[in-house]
Amino acid sequence: MNGMNPFMLAADGNAKLLPLLRSNPSLASIQDDHGYSLLHAASSYNHIELLKSLVYEFKVDVNIRDEDGETPLFVVETVEAAQTMIEDLGADVMVRNVVGQIAEEKLFSEGEHPTIAAFMKKSRLHTEITPMQQPGHEAESSSNDPFSNNLHHPPPLPPNVTVNLGAMEEGESTSAQLEADPEFRQRIEELAARNDFQSDQGQKQLRGLVTDALRDMSTNANERNVRRRA
Repeated sequence: MNGMNPFMLAADGNAKLLPLLRSNPSLASIQDDHGYSLLHAASSYNHIELLKSLVYEFKVDVNIRDEDGETPLFVVETVEAAQTMIEDLGADVMVRNVVGQIAEEKLFSEGEHPTIAAFMKKSRLHTEITPMQQPGHEAESSSNDPFSNNLHHPPPLPPNVTVNLGAMEEGESTSAQLEADPEFRQRIEELAARNDFQSDQGQKQLRGLVTDALRDMSTNANERNVRRRA
């Protein structure tokens, strides 16, 4: 190390550190006997640009842990460092140390840096919001989840016809005739069992199935009327 201590350089934000790391990149991920890393030092002493260089340039794990299971997020002492770690570098706010605390909980329990702890809590609550609840995700959720509550309404069925998982009604007589056709009922049940039944495509196929059945019923009824008139 040419007599230079990387941990001291990181704590001081010394300009000599980056050239040293570039000459020997493996030093970027070193940890002392207690698991303390250069990233822990940069985080603790609020060296923002060094934080970004260690993660972006030298690919140091932003969630690197020390012997207590604590990541660099546990030792931040400014909101700016916490924000950089979480929002820019993707630090995991839910990492727990060996006693089961996340960084936010440790700061609250120690009574230190309440503003930072409050920021971490806000960030945690934000990340716990599902994509379906976040603005701009409604369409994506609808397309990927056929059972999403945000689905578009399916195309309308033929007039006076309703279908509920294989049961259809068009007045009592029509309902009885459709249910009496075992082939039609089987096709409805098979369609209803598909994962894409609630999708636009599934509803389109359902409409086609119902329309074909009604057309067949109408044709059969006309034939019977013709025979009776004859």
